[in-house]
Amino acid sequence: MSNPKSPSADLKNIISSAQRLGVQMNEEEALQWLTAIAAAQTSDDLVVDTRAGVFGYKVSMLDFSPKDLDYFRMIGKIVEIPDRAGVVETALALSGSAAQSKIQSYPGDCDYFERVNIKAPSREQACLILSDVMREKAISTMKGPNFQLIEVKYGSYPFETVRGGSTNKAAAPITWKAEELRLGQFDAFKPDGTTVVIRWEDVAAEPGWCKLDWVIADPLRSRLANASNMLDVTWEAPDGSITPLDGYLDPYFQEVYLDAESIPIFSKIAQHVSADALDNYVTQLEKEVNKYLTKDINYGKAAKRMYNVFRLVGRYGEAAFIRELFDEPASMLYQVWSLIRTIQDCCDPASPITVDQVLAETDQLIMSVISALEGDQETEIVRLLLKLRDDLSHQKTNEELNPAAEAAREQVINVVNNFFYAKLTSVPSIKGYMDDFQSKHK
Repeated sequence: MSNPKSPSADLKNIISSAQRLGVQMNEEEALQWLTAIAAAQTSDDLVVDTRAGVFGYKVSMLDFSPKDLDYFRMIGKIVEIPDRAGVVETALALSGSAAQSKIQSYPGDCDYFERVNIKAPSREQACLILSDVMREKAISTMKGPNFQLIEVKYGSYPFETVRGGSTNKAAAPITWKAEELRLGQFDAFKPDGTTVVIRWEDVAAEPGWCKLDWVIADPLRSRLANASNMLDVTWEAPDGSITPLDGYLDPYFQEVYLDAESIPIFSKIAQHVSADALDNYVTQLEKEVNKYLTKDINYGKAAKRMYNVFRLVGRYGEAAFIRELFDEPASMLYQVWSLIRTIQDCCDPASPITVDQVLAETDQLIMSVISALEGDQETEIVRLLLKLRDDLSHQKTNEELNPAAEAAREQVINVVNNFFYAKLTSVPSIKGYMDDFQSKHK
């Protein structure tokens, strides 16, 4: 990991680049952030906001704003795994863009992360408890007045399995739809055509990737969002030892925990995180940067990960520049992206999300696009969204979407990519960082 630079060492060059691009970057505010993040490197790992009742890693807390805390806690009540006295203890956190609300004025999804610690005499019993807890949670939140369960990831395929026309390798994570969860099983095939039944309890011994996804409607804000809860599950043995059920204890460098009362649980688990966790986390982020720069080209997603890399390895000037980019109006287009996916999730006969709620969200986004963009880009995206809105106004929830949704999505991807590529490559040090990945890929 590189050595941190002094807070203002390259600030003038970065601000100069921002001014050339028309990116509004306040020198005084940028210097305050740079000074704060440099100071964070010498403070304790954990920072507690006693007024808001939240806590998290020192660097993460610099990017968190409590202004939407009530909203996130409301959704948190839907997605969280509940405690079971003496058996299951949890700590729920925001992650992703939701945990960076100071810099991401236009966040996409509501991403949560929950540490779930299970006390049991054996690993086998801990796995059975998790199996029961997850299925109970999924079934109890399949449908409510303002939410709908989309899917759950739990367990791994015990062998190569053909399902829904797709082949899944052995050990690949299993995705469960709502009705399959209700039944506790689904039908599939082996490659030779033999029919098999995969049961929920059959995969309990290796829970693997545990994640639940919902679509949420907030009637007060006329807002739709995808909400997810990623679980990091540990088993606490009678001797006090802590073992992650999937073999890996996740680090805590991009989480903001929603209840200060869960500090003891967090602290008990966090002390088992590897001493190399930060370096490993940066390495993992750079693998994702590489993916979005060379394979699944998406400069917006690459920028988000570069920001997290730069702020953790001491490249504060570059981090400060990218921080400003996510406050630019064009980055709002991620909401269009998110809306289109959310609409697709709502097209279900059992969905509690009404067409009127989707239309209200679409109206807000059309106005946001008009405010954010100019010229041909605005005209084309607004045209596609208006067409999408018209289609929605004539459809029932159980009908498939018109191809206008995919057309709008592709256009948005193109605009967002062009925006971030132009801005990122204008800063020589950031361009050099990107070029290193792309040159190795050739």
